[in-house]
Amino acid sequence: MSTLETVENLYLLGHPIAHSKSPVMYNAVYGRLGLPWCYELADLACEDEARAFLAARDFLSVNITTPYKPHAYEAATHKAASAKLARGANLLVKHGEALLAYNTDGQGCVAFLERTGFDFAGASVAVCGTGPTALAILHACAVAGAREVVLVGRDRERAQSVLQDYVDEFGRLSSAAIDLPAASEHHRSFREAYDATAFKFGGYATSTQAIRDADLVVNATPLGMQEGDPAPFDTALFQPGQRAFDVVYGHGETAFVAGARAAGCTVSDGAGMLVAQAVASVRTVCDIAGVEVDLDAIDLFAVMADAAGF
Repeated sequence: MSTLETVENLYLLGHPIAHSKSPVMYNAVYGRLGLPWCYELADLACEDEARAFLAARDFLSVNITTPYKPHAYEAATHKAASAKLARGANLLVKHGEALLAYNTDGQGCVAFLERTGFDFAGASVAVCGTGPTALAILHACAVAGAREVVLVGRDRERAQSVLQDYVDEFGRLSSAAIDLPAASEHHRSFREAYDATAFKFGGYATSTQAIRDADLVVNATPLGMQEGDPAPFDTALFQPGQRAFDVVYGHGETAFVAGARAAGCTVSDGAGMLVAQAVASVRTVCDIAGVEVDLDAIDLFAVMADAAGF
């Protein structure tokens, strides 16, 4: 039987994810495409359970969120550049005996922000966090044309180590004989992004000026998912006119968003990024499964955003 006729199981793996809009989004778009696929939550609190779930491979694909992106990366047999650079996967897709790893977080973040009018060309971007989501976003900002990207974390030395590993891997991949072309016509090629971007690091206590001067400040940490979570840094650093983006959504107004809004920033939470990275995920899964997608990116975004109530 073809994949068009076969019932397939697809999941979101993470914890806690009861708030997630992913099932309603993906089920809506796969239904629109006429596919008998079922997308569900795999909300697993135990690391051993998550590893066993991935090892069983009883799925066509899995989207992965906090805290299991590194585990998904380890479970993969083949890793795309997006996953290698992020050191974590937010999408696994089965293809025969292979388990393919991707990371669409950065692509989704940039696509959403560009959709709202933000221009990355020549911009300065500060990304808070040192995990896979932060690295994926940092990389996508460089490809989109940012002049400078600064990785900022609680521990300056850890931020330095994580960024250095990323830059080293980026250098190895960009030195390949064939340069990877830009996915969008106004973006940089792989090698251009490596050569043209200033990659910097810092700690929240030592990078106050970088945060103040950034055109875009991104919270790519889990802070905001728990009630009472503080912002990653002192929100008095926000300046009027900055763009502030929080990857967290569905947990009310975070301290990061509240501080940015009070300072006169243009603010977005992670709902738009969720939909935009889901667009990339749908295209990847369908391409590997051999399913033709007769909707363009705008239509895919609209179907899923409407289903989620965004």
